[in-house]
Amino acid sequence: MGYGFEGRGLPVVEQSRDAAGLDVNRPNPGRIYDWFLGGTAHWAIDRVFGERLLGMWPQIAGVARQNRAFLRRAVLDAYDAGVRQFLDLGSGIPTMGNVHEILQDHADEPVRVVYVDCEPVAAAHTRVKLQDVEWAGVVQEDLLNWREVLDDCSTKRLLNLNEPVCLLAISVLQFIGPEGDVPGVLRRYAGKLSAGSRIVVTHFASDVPDPEARAAMERFRTECDVTPNPLWLRDRPTLTSWFDGLGEDWRLLGPGVAQLPEYRPDMITCPEDVAESEKMRPYAWFAIGEKSA
Repeated sequence: MGYGFEGRGLPVVEQSRDAAGLDVNRPNPGRIYDWFLGGTAHWAIDRVFGERLLGMWPQIAGVARQNRAFLRRAVLDAYDAGVRQFLDLGSGIPTMGNVHEILQDHADEPVRVVYVDCEPVAAAHTRVKLQDVEWAGVVQEDLLNWREVLDDCSTKRLLNLNEPVCLLAISVLQFIGPEGDVPGVLRRYAGKLSAGSRIVVTHFASDVPDPEARAAMERFRTECDVTPNPLWLRDRPTLTSWFDGLGEDWRLLGPGVAQLPEYRPDMITCPEDVAESEKMRPYAWFAIGEKSA
C-alpha cells in the first residue's frame, strides 16, 4: 500500500497490514514528524503537507530535530539518575532515535520501555520494530485514557509501578485541546508513579518574542486544523501550572520550565547541533518533574 516515492533520499516503507482503518487521505502529524527527521514511515500526502508547513514556518524541521535531541538527553539523564523504566506517551511512528534504541546503546543494566500511541499504523510499525526486543512493548491506546494505558497487559508485563518510571510526553500534549484536560491527566499519571519517577514534557511555544516568528507559528498552527490532530501552542506559565498541579511530592528539576538547549547543554557537543539548538531556542518549552520520597 506504499506510494513508492523517494522521501529525502530514502524509500518510504510499505505500511503494515495491521493498520486497519488508517486514514491515508489526510496528513498525520506523526508521519509528518517522521519526514522532518528524515525517516521513511510516511505517505505521499504527509510529504506534500510537510513541504507546505516548511513554507509557512521554515524552522519546523530544525525544531523537530532539536526536540529529538532533547529526548535523547532526557532519557540518558533519567537512566544515569537510576531510572530503568520508561513510558513513552504518544510515541508516534518509530523514527530516528527511539527510546529503546537510545537505551540499547547506553544501558549496562536491564531496562524496560513501553510505547503508547492511539494510531493503528504507529502501533503496527512499533510492533514490527520491537519483534526481537523482549524488554520493550507497545500499547495502542489514547494517552488520555490513563487507566487503560496503565492496566494494559504490555504495561503490566514490563513496568513495575512500585519502582521509578520516566514518563515521556515529548511534543504530544500540543495536540490535546482544553477538553482533554492535560493537567488533570498528568496529575492522574503522577499519582500512580513511585518516588524517583520523572515526568518529561516538551511543547511548542505560543510566547515567542519575535512577532514575525510568532505569526509564522500561528499560520502553521492554523494549517494543522485540516489534520486529524489540530495543534495548540502554549506559553511558559501554562506548563508551569501543569507541574505545580502534580502534587506537593513533585518538584521541577532545574532549570525549571525552559527552552530546549538549556537542558544538559554539556551533552550537546557537535558544533552544528549547538548552532542549530540556539537558532531553534525560542520555539519550544520543556519541563521535567521528579517525585520525591
